[in-house]
Amino acid sequence: MPVSLTPNAIKAINAGDVNLKPLLQVLDIKMIGRSQERSQERYRFLISDGVSAQHAMVAVQLNDRVKSGQVDKGSIVQLIDYICSDVKGRKVIVVLNMETVVPHSETVGNPTIFGETDTETQKTLSAAGNIQPPNRVGFNEPTVQHSVNKAPPRGINIHNPANSTSSFRPSVQPSYQPPASYRNHGPIMKNEAPARVIPIAALNPYQGRWAIKARVTAKGDIRRYNNAKGDGKVFSFDLLDSDGGEIRVTCFNAVVDRFYDVTEVGKVYLISKGSLKPAQKNFNHLKNEWEIFLESTSNVELCPDEDGSIPRQQFSFRPIGEIENAENNTILDVIGVVTSVNPSVPILRKNGMETHRRILNLKDESGKAVEVTLWGEFCNRDGRQLEEMVDSASHPVLAIKAGKVSDFSGKSVGTISSTQLFINPDFPEAHKLRNWFDHGGKDTASFSISRDTMPGGSSRNEIRKSVSQIKEEGLGRSEKPDWITVKATVSFIKTDSFCYTACPLMIGDKQCNKKVTRSGTNRWLCDRCNQESDECDYRYLLQVQIQDHTGLTWVTAFQETGEEIMGCPAKKLYALKYELEKEEEFAEIVRDRLFHQYMLKLKIKEESYGDEQRVKMTVVKVDAVNYRSESKFLLDLLVR
Repeated sequence: MPVSLTPNAIKAINAGDVNLKPLLQVLDIKMIGRSQERSQERYRFLISDGVSAQHAMVAVQLNDRVKSGQVDKGSIVQLIDYICSDVKGRKVIVVLNMETVVPHSETVGNPTIFGETDTETQKTLSAAGNIQPPNRVGFNEPTVQHSVNKAPPRGINIHNPANSTSSFRPSVQPSYQPPASYRNHGPIMKNEAPARVIPIAALNPYQGRWAIKARVTAKGDIRRYNNAKGDGKVFSFDLLDSDGGEIRVTCFNAVVDRFYDVTEVGKVYLISKGSLKPAQKNFNHLKNEWEIFLESTSNVELCPDEDGSIPRQQFSFRPIGEIENAENNTILDVIGVVTSVNPSVPILRKNGMETHRRILNLKDESGKAVEVTLWGEFCNRDGRQLEEMVDSASHPVLAIKAGKVSDFSGKSVGTISSTQLFINPDFPEAHKLRNWFDHGGKDTASFSISRDTMPGGSSRNEIRKSVSQIKEEGLGRSEKPDWITVKATVSFIKTDSFCYTACPLMIGDKQCNKKVTRSGTNRWLCDRCNQESDECDYRYLLQVQIQDHTGLTWVTAFQETGEEIMGCPAKKLYALKYELEKEEEFAEIVRDRLFHQYMLKLKIKEESYGDEQRVKMTVVKVDAVNYRSESKFLLDLLVR
């Protein structure tokens, strides 16, 4: 069925009509290559209304439609959102959103280049793709001015792909009649009218005048720096508009003083008169190739009336199972149920400043779990609240916005300055996860993707051995240690020297932990640190006999694994035995820890003791046996 293009559409768009929604034909498509200023390729169309033709730049969020073939040479499209900009005196249409009406069609009419008077460039275009622009419009040109009233209407949706609507029956549009505001040469034609509000997705450096209405979703602290130009300060905040577009705004020096106290997370602002520059992806994780730099002439105006069309936050959650394949330093969003929270510990940074670190564990429906490391203020503010909730058996749902992936010893997620944490948030993903956890997910086994890979590249979770195989296969006698997992029962614990007195001082970002002895001043002396302390730590050094159906052997468990086996801190046992001298209570605790079955991760390595070589087995992790997953493991062995 023939389709009628919108008559005089090119002329109307150039005159400033942004509400026409015309039907046009794509005569040619050309990809504009990458440049140093542009991190993504762009496409340039030659579009026609059957009489006139003009070049149009396509917004990068529409690139997939060209790559997938939804829009091709000859396609009939309807422009939904668009603007027309002046580039050094030449009009260029910028397409922000469009729909494909007819995927393929013969050339409609005999269009000629709009606005050209040169005889050669005004020749009839008899076939799609034969049009060569008389002067190529370069979009890396620095100076661009909006033509009057060229901002698009609200409503662009960068997340919804175009749908083919072959059943769409377009009607013939009437000839364009310019509205009164375009017939007069008043102030608006002098570019003196206020800038029109446009979507964030429509922003580009080639616009002279623009305004956006958006909500502040994140705000960073003021950071101070020193470089060759001297001292300075900087802060940034992130914006989200009603169409889902996001962009970062950055302020330097005097501009910081002007806007830092003005901007508040959660509030909606009208922002204009900033400059756009390529986003620095090392520091900016938002899906936008540009970022805004505010200047002394910029405007940031609070919108007092709440705009419900702008969401308070936008997430793109990744299942924990997918994080396992994410690249190191990837910034992503994740949501899960908090199953455990470790205490906050002080850490000394390389610059000598002290910070805090807290580790918690998340699990989700993917059957995977991941460690999340909270740094700095996250430890005290959110971390303390999460710890209290888990201790009270109320496992909260935690949504993490902009967490950073680390691949050190398995995959984990850590907080950075722009990270945001949401505890028990009120949105569908959180409710779904809560329902899953409360109705069986709590007892579902989850495989941890954190601390999965041991030094040497071996996977602890894959190498299962019996006790007898350790000796039979000569494990630990090669150049590198062996890392295995055994399912075994604790049959005996030596109690004559189950712990030692340890140095509490910090060396860099780690505690010393070397053995300390009483000095003549009744203080604790560390030979390594060459310092004395009023107090000392008590750390486990357990000698434990384990056995399974094939035999028994001795293993050593240090602090963390020792606490898992004994169920209490070493200091408590030390006090019972040596300070309070409650031998019977001490013995009862030890007896209670016997004949428990565990999944023990062991490091096995041959070491020298004098002239003698001994194989040393160290417990690096202790897990309770999950009989559901263990049964599946045994069944898989039978199938093999």
